[in-house]
Amino acid sequence: MTHPAASLTDMIAAITKTFAVAHEQDSDEALAQALVFNAGRLAWRMREQGLETEFKTSVSDVVTAADRAAEDFVAGALELLRPEDGILGEEGAARESASGRTWVVDPVDGTYNFTSGSDYWCSALALVEGDPSDPDRLILGAVHRPAMGYTWFGGPGIPTTRDGEGVAKLGEKPAATVSLATYLHPTSMAEPLRRRVWVQAATEFATLRMFGAGSVDLASVADGSVGVWIQHSVADWDWLPGRALVEGAGGVGVKVEAGGVTWCVAGNRLAVDEACAALTQAD
Repeated sequence: MTHPAASLTDMIAAITKTFAVAHEQDSDEALAQALVFNAGRLAWRMREQGLETEFKTSVSDVVTAADRAAEDFVAGALELLRPEDGILGEEGAARESASGRTWVVDPVDGTYNFTSGSDYWCSALALVEGDPSDPDRLILGAVHRPAMGYTWFGGPGIPTTRDGEGVAKLGEKPAATVSLATYLHPTSMAEPLRRRVWVQAATEFATLRMFGAGSVDLASVADGSVGVWIQHSVADWDWLPGRALVEGAGGVGVKVEAGGVTWCVAGNRLAVDEACAALTQAD
């Protein structure tokens, strides 16, 4: 009898090879969108068949076989189609870059939501030049949210689209007139300085939304359905895809030190400036 793990490994390998043949002539732009679409759909199908959840650092920091399978698919496709480029994946995929470029991959962003049956999750990736933790150039980002069928794509030099349609440019609006998508883990809420810094910034906004999938939040900032996004201690794969989308929509994505941690802030320039000022003033 074939072991289930071996069957899954073989299945992903077959899917990856078929995908690579079909997309060998793709531009980076087309490839990025096809990768997140197929990774998201793979994870969705696996969830429908039932998954076991494993815990990483806490009960809310989880991983499933779908996360790993989706990342194996993306990493495998990139190894075949972009062999000179590096890879950095949330679930451990890693390859040094020979080209100076690295693909940063989050196969399932919002895994706690994913395992809970929520539709608020996505597959995301970014392409950068230089060190992903401080890239010389952010080239592009792509995010696919299977439940809605949306694929966002864009970058600092690429106007952001949702399903191929251009999004409206982010005009300057004060924080008091727009919503804030944010996240603060309960352990951070219990830390006085960090909580005070977050509250000072959060209360600048018209209303709050806390959904638990940063790349979907940032994509929503890019298309104007959310105003600004703030979170601290954000991993590269949770930040770069969405930051690229926001910047492609005419907004900004910045980092600021406050409360002993680094906060990522993205949105229209005026509201981001106000949020950053509030964070540092409360420090």
